[in-house]
Formats: sequence, C-alpha cells, structure tokens
Amino acid sequence: MKREDRSSCVFKNDKVNFRSYINEFTNDLYKAFDLSAKKIGLDSKIDDLFDGKLVNFTEDLAAWHPKYRAQYNPKKSDTFSHKMQQNELTSFYDLCARAKNIVTIGIGGSYEGPKMFLEIMDLTNTVTNFLFITGSDLSEFRMKINNIVPKDTIFIVSSKSFKTLETLTLLKEALKWSGDISKFVAITANKDEAQKHNINCIIEFDQEIGGRYSIWSEISTLFYWLNQENFNDFMAGGRQADIDLQSDEAYLKFVKNLSYSDIWLHNFNNKNSRAVLSYIWTWRSLPDYIQQLEMESLGKQPCLESDYKKTGQIIFGGYGPTAQHSYFQLLHQGTQDVCVDIVASLEDKNSLNYIQAITQSELLSEGSKDFKDLERINGNVPTNLFLIENSDTYNLGYLLATWEHRTYITATMLGINPFDQFGVTAGKIYTDNYLSDKD
Repeated sequence: MKREDRSSCVFKNDKVNFRSYINEFTNDLYKAFDLSAKKIGLDSKIDDLFDGKLVNFTEDLAAWHPKYRAQYNPKKSDTFSHKMQQNELTSFYDLCARAKNIVTIGIGGSYEGPKMFLEIMDLTNTVTNFLFITGSDLSEFRMKINNIVPKDTIFIVSSKSFKTLETLTLLKEALKWSGDISKFVAITANKDEAQKHNINCIIEFDQEIGGRYSIWSEISTLFYWLNQENFNDFMAGGRQADIDLQSDEAYLKFVKNLSYSDIWLHNFNNKNSRAVLSYIWTWRSLPDYIQQLEMESLGKQPCLESDYKKTGQIIFGGYGPTAQHSYFQLLHQGTQDVCVDIVASLEDKNSLNYIQAITQSELLSEGSKDFKDLERINGNVPTNLFLIENSDTYNLGYLLATWEHRTYITATMLGINPFDQFGVTAGKIYTDNYLSDKD
C-alpha cells in the first residue's frame, strides 16, 4: 500500500494541497466527532460567527475579523473598516513618506502580525528602515534606536486597549527620545486612551476585533501603505477561505478533520504538544503567529459539560531547516508525545526546503527500516502536511483564515470561548497591583 493511501485525510484545491498522516484517526472516529458536532449545533455556531452575532459571551461581544474580510473593498481605502477616516489615513501616509525610519511599538497581536507581514514583503526598492520594539526591557529600545536620529523617525504605537503596560512604557521612552509628538501615530480600539498621550493621528478599529485577529484590521495599515496590492491579495485570500467554509463541503470536512484530530490526539492519545514548522523562509514567523492564535484562544479551563477535558495543546515551532538542527532530535527519537504541522510551498519541488519538508514528514510519521537499535527513529509522530501553491500574500491570507476556522471549530467542540484571554489579563492586573503597592 502506498503511503498516500494510508492518509486519513487528503484535501486539495487551488490554494493548498493537504495530507494528514494520522493513520489512527479513522473515518469512524471522524463520524463519531461529527455526530457530537451536530448535537452541539456546530454549523449554526459557524453561521453565528459569520453573521456577526455575539460569540464572545464572557465579554459580550461579536468577533468581527470575518466581517472585516467580507466588507473590505480594495478600490476604496475608507472600507478598510468603517472607522477609517480619510484625513487620518492621509496624515499617516504623509508621515510614512517623509520618514527614513518607521518604528512600530506593540506586543502580542500588534507585533506578531506586522512582523510577519514585513518578512513576506519584497522591500528591495524600499529605502525606509523598519524597526519593531516590543517588551518592557528598555535596553531593547536603546539598542534598536542607537543608529537612527529623531528627525528622521516616526513611531507607530499599536495597542487595542492602549493600556498595555509594556507598550506604554516604551511610548514614554520614545516620546522622551523623539521630543516631537507629531511624529507619533496610534492604532487602537480605544481612542480616548490614546488622546490622553496627546497623540493627534489616531487610527481606530473596533472592540470586536481581538488582538490575535487584528492582522485583518488597521493594525496592518503600514503594510497597506507599503504595498496595497499585496494587502488586497491577503484580504482576498482570507475572504476566500471564509467563503469556502460556508459553501464548500470538502473544505469544511478538511477543517473539521484538523479540529477533530487535534482534540482526539490531545484527549485520547496523550499528544499534548504540537510543533508548527514552516519550510518557507518568508513565512518563518508563521509558527510564532500560530502559537499566539491557538494558545490564547484554546488555553482555557475545560467546559464542565464537555466530554473533552484537555483544551489547547502546547504549540511551539519555527523555521524548519533551523529546527532540524535544534529540537528535531527529540521529535525523531525522544520520549515525549508530540505531533507536527509542516507548511511548505509547491513553487519549486527541486528546492532543498521542499524536499526536506516532504522527507521529514515521512520520517516523522512513518519512521524508517534503515535504522535499528540506538539509531532507530520513532516514526509515530502524527503529522499534518500543508503544501501551499505559492508563498504570496493571497495564500498566506487563505492559510491564516483556515487556521482561525480550525481554532474556532476546536473551541466550539470543546465548549470554550476562543475570544477572551483572562489569563493574560490576570498577569496585567497583578503587575499593576505590584506597581501600585510600590508607590
């Protein structure tokens, strides 16, 4: 029997060629999960998300990232969202055009999405210097601005709440260094807080956009300015994934298979960790993005009514060729129970990256008869292989939206809310309390 015939799920369209090498996850298991999905009304809950209904029950909010994709019109800049004002956009563009250095201050979704965008874009003919500063250690700020000067530098301060302590600490330091508030732009869902810092150029997005979903919002305005065509393609890719989830039975089954097998591996097969590995250099930050998406969305207390008591897996990963010389030893021969997602591009099947992605997925999932004793390879690592048609922004948008669908369906099956983050909030509260006690 050929290896392809043993795959429990195969899916292909003009964006992605997917193979799941999780041989133990049978069609009977899929059917059992799908029966549970029908009992909890999964299809109607998917409709609720796309209809803009309240799905974030703990915070009494809808989740509008699909709505942003649906309403986006590449021919009209003011439909980036209904809050985008043309004068603010013009002011922002004017600042960017005159700057030699553009520094983005942000953390979490305000950092992971923009950083990934910058890496995928071709900036060969761009003379602007782009810097990202995140975290609360001011030595990072001082090191990164060491070779630039204030008069040539603008700052984009990205924060949904504009109350994030790390971001405000860096803003204070940046204001002291710059001395010119007119060179600061705020991108936020809380305009009132941004105005307290006397920032005039404020670009808003909606409270219904979660931080880890904000790549689809005005958080990405810089990249809209850098290459509108690429950003249009990104939004179109995400929109197409939304359309496919609602109208393409094969795609819906593919995403369900991802979610169902994730839950099964974690709850019944002790696979508590999953490595996400990108074999595309320009998508090298994809695993970091996925780590936040899944672990913030699914890292919740289990639902008492649910049959599944283990919620989100531990997600780690990185750039595949580098990881092969780092932690692949544990994946191939260690005693930990892990599973793997591998992402590669079909652009060049003769490239070393592509060949490594194919051979590593086979070695991880099937092992090899060529090695024995101490050289024996485990060969029992469940592996999902995503082969993307090409590594452009359209396909990135399609894959990211697909991963969001996977996460939402998983959360629905687990009976948890993927849109709140009270664990993150608790850390902020305790830090604020500690600082208040010191005062």
